[in-house]
This record gives sequence, C-alpha cells and structure tokens, in this order.
Amino acid sequence: MRIFVALDIPETVCDSLTKLSRQLREICPAARWARIEGAHLTLKFIGEAPPERAEHIRSALGDQPAAGPIELHFAGLGFFPDSRRPRVLWAGIEAGAALRSLAASIEARLEPLGIPREARDFQPHITLARFDSPKGLDPLRAAVEKLGVPEFGRSLAVEFHLYRSVLKRGGAEYTRLASYPISGESSS
Repeated sequence: MRIFVALDIPETVCDSLTKLSRQLREICPAARWARIEGAHLTLKFIGEAPPERAEHIRSALGDQPAAGPIELHFAGLGFFPDSRRPRVLWAGIEAGAALRSLAASIEARLEPLGIPREARDFQPHITLARFDSPKGLDPLRAAVEKLGVPEFGRSLAVEFHLYRSVLKRGGAEYTRLASYPISGESSS
C-alpha cells in the first residue's frame, strides 16, 4: 500500500484555495490542477509498504515527543523549483519551528525502519497545479505576482495522520489509517 503522514487542511482554507484555483485555471488551463477537496499538508511521504511494515510504521509514529498544538497560517503562492522553470504552483504554510520539529521527529522515528530521510529541506505547502509544458505560464506568473501574498486562513493543528493513498483515474483516494495527537499519545 502507498502511505504518507500528513496534517489535514481546514475546510475554510480548502474553500479559499478552491476559489483561487478556479480563477487561475482559466488563465492556465494547460496545467494539471490538483483537487483541493481532501487536501493535506504532507509531513512525510513513505511510498509503497506491505501491510506488516505499515503496522510497524503506525506503531513508531505513536511514540512522538510532546509538542502541543501547532499554529498554521496559510498564505502566499509560489513555484517549485522557481518561477522561471516551474514544475509546481503551491500555496504556502507558515508555522515556524514547531512544524519543522514535528516533521523532523517523524523522520527520526521512521529512519530505524529503513525509511530514508528526505534529501530536501522540509517546505510546508499545498500543491495547486503541476506543469508539463510552459504553455500558459507567462499569464499565470503575472497573475500570481499581481496577487501578492493572498491569505487563505489560519488553524491550530492538534493531530496528524497516517494515510493510505490509492491512485485512481479521477485523482488519488485517501484513507486515514491512524491519527496521533501532536502531544504524542496515539488515538487509534
């Protein structure tokens, strides 16, 4: 099964991002626009794991140190790797050291299970679109620049989740396998 660790995105933030995505889709219809409903903030993509390994992962994630709730501020837009050669359009998430600490703790818990640490620095974001060609990118870049730093909302993250992802023709389907309070006690 294909699994990952993530925080859920509040419905109000998803609504704001959906509205913006609809506007930007008209400017750049050639992009592959992500489905915003069910959006999440990936803390660690694990990939394929047989059920018995998933159970070890589930147990390891339940042993997080106490951290307390994490304040999340959803704002801004950008491109990976950059605006000159974009592959992804993203919405930003600011959360400071607490979120980075949670992501690092998850990495540390999973590394002994043979799950390698990410080579890139953790950059919290929500993917809005992916690009296979430069068609329509100039007007999109101009629209993003004109928007400045749009606000999408704020929330308090009190738990994170282990998800299963099944890739389907209409997009990925997610199933929550376990939830963990950010304080460290497993709730399932």
